[in-house]
Amino acid sequence: MNFSKRAQVSIYIIIAIVLVVGIVVYFGVKQGLGGEEIPFEMVPVFDYYQSCVEQETATAVKLAGMQGGRVAIGDYIPGSEHAPFSNHLNFLGSPIKYWYYVSGNGLIKEEVPSKQEMEREIADYVAEGLKHCDFEYFYRQGFSVELGEAEVDVEVFDRKVIVDVNSDMTVSKEGDVGRKTEHNAEVTSKLGKFYDLAREIYNEEMNEALLEKYAADVLYHYAPVDGVEIQCGPEIWLTSDVISELKEGLEENFRTIKFKGSYYELSGDDREYFVWDKGVDEAVNVMYAKDWPTKVEIFGEGVDDEIMIAEAMGTQEGMGAMGFCYVPYHFVYDVSFPALIQIFDTEELFQFPVVVVIDKNMPRNALVSEMPFEEPDFDLCEVKTEEIVVNIYDANLNEVDANVSYECFKQRCRLGESKNGALSTLAPACVNGYLHLRADGYADKKQLFSTNRERFADVILEREHEVEVELKVGGSDLDGTAIVSFARDDGVVKTVALPEIETVKLSEGSYEIKVYVYGDSGIVIPASSKTECVDVPRGGILSGLFGATKEECFDINVPETKIEYALIGGGSLNTYLLETELEKGHAVLGVDKFAKPNSLEDLSKNFELFETKKLWVEFDEI
Repeated sequence: MNFSKRAQVSIYIIIAIVLVVGIVVYFGVKQGLGGEEIPFEMVPVFDYYQSCVEQETATAVKLAGMQGGRVAIGDYIPGSEHAPFSNHLNFLGSPIKYWYYVSGNGLIKEEVPSKQEMEREIADYVAEGLKHCDFEYFYRQGFSVELGEAEVDVEVFDRKVIVDVNSDMTVSKEGDVGRKTEHNAEVTSKLGKFYDLAREIYNEEMNEALLEKYAADVLYHYAPVDGVEIQCGPEIWLTSDVISELKEGLEENFRTIKFKGSYYELSGDDREYFVWDKGVDEAVNVMYAKDWPTKVEIFGEGVDDEIMIAEAMGTQEGMGAMGFCYVPYHFVYDVSFPALIQIFDTEELFQFPVVVVIDKNMPRNALVSEMPFEEPDFDLCEVKTEEIVVNIYDANLNEVDANVSYECFKQRCRLGESKNGALSTLAPACVNGYLHLRADGYADKKQLFSTNRERFADVILEREHEVEVELKVGGSDLDGTAIVSFARDDGVVKTVALPEIETVKLSEGSYEIKVYVYGDSGIVIPASSKTECVDVPRGGILSGLFGATKEECFDINVPETKIEYALIGGGSLNTYLLETELEKGHAVLGVDKFAKPNSLEDLSKNFELFETKKLWVEFDEI
């Protein structure tokens, strides 16, 4: 019995000794990966380095989400007047690289990072950041730390990012040495899931051009594109107002775009229009801001930088037989702007920008599929091989500094800015290209230049003066609306709409000046109806085969129409405007006043009278 008790006590003593030895071994010597032993006193140093790995990884993951999968943004490539987009979108002060955009010389660029590129950039960021892991606290305690070059491997998964760092790390103090080679970190993140969803959305946008289709709808709702107005005077829009309203429409409508999911509630059935037919299980937003770089170019008869004018039809001789006059209009728009797509939850964000392109009123994809030959598949601006010298002067041969670009094959390459009136640079080889020059205070200049056979170009820029326009009608101040156009012999037309716009920028040259004055009219087109008959194919198989037709008639009813305003004065003049005149800054034009038209015949006579009337112009100091 006593023997049994002594045996039990011995067993307990042995177990206790083993436990004590184990604890001493565990806490006294911590073993690193690969068999390296870490003394207990040095464990905090290695733990601190581990925290550096985790912190640098978390920062890199956040940057990748904020910057469209990019940690390293790369060099900034500026846009141009033709395409105002750089390769970065500045969002709240931070650059985000475009996945799809139009370069400064008009080429389509795609720069979508692969997951492998994203992993490599995260790895590079972590490796660089670990060089700055600050061990000063431990140095003051007598530790010596030696770090080898870090080799970093990163894997991005749907809900986590794993980082493996291979770096020889040696810590020593008072003869004790600890070593560790492998360091690992795991960061909880949806970066992989968000990236995959972003790629799906991007691919669908590239294939379907859904953002372009939304933009085209906004264009037709917020800007004058096609239409007809029943009136005998022109329809006038301020170009700046049209562009501003279009931008506001894009901003308002794009923020309402959603994806099929449960992260929002629709205020009504009509809002279904704004739901993209793609199911998502994360929140996705689309946004555009009107102050982002945006290109809006408007083409058509009567369009310039200041106003858009649609002229009335049926005002010519013989219009009385027509029975009414009307204003048809058709304007063509080139619009391109950034859209930022954001995928997010309460803790993380992944966002990437693309440029939305409307070309000639049409969404991007439709145009590209119809006319693939119009877009060159090479970047001409990257192949600058010809040395040229551009000398720039004003009319008095004084040197002028200007921004210079070169246009060839519908691409425009920025060449640079002249110094002391001269620019020596390289340009692409091209036959019958164009130099484009722009300088403050001067009219823009476009000059034919073949870089493959010419080396020197001398360009004269004409100084531009802002002139205030005052109009006298029949010797009195204008009481109504007037359109004043200055058409130069080189095709440049400047127009003002009085009284809304009173100033115009003009340079010396030959001009045809025309003034149309519009005021109230007493014209009322009475209600009318008439019968129109047309031949249509007869029914039946045999009748259709042998071309038999029959006459069908239908009634057309035209309601009574009041013509609010009509032509009541005007005239024209061909003249040469001298710079000494334009410098005065104030032009007074005078035209005759016509009788107020009370019928379509009277209005027709006014237009006939206009063709015979001359105007006068005088310049004086403001």
